Amino acid sequence: MASKGLQDLKQQVEGTAQEAAAGAAAQQVVDQATEAGQKAMDQLAKTTQETIDKTANQASDTFSGIGKKFGLLK
Repeated sequence: MASKGLQDLKQQVEGTAQEAAAGAAAQQVVDQATEAGQKAMDQLAKTTQETIDKTANQASDTFSGIGKKFGLLK
């Protein structure tokens, strides 16, 4: 009878260990996905800022050219 109790306890411990391992693996996947998502957002922000800067520079150059053409700027 005691042997049966020990066997049941052993199975419970093994099951809990397997669940913990599965939980750790799932957490690792979540962590990797989070990191990948953060990298993608960082790249998006960088690219967006570069586009804004380029557009602003082009607009500035265009307005400067128009101003020079009409004698508003030197």
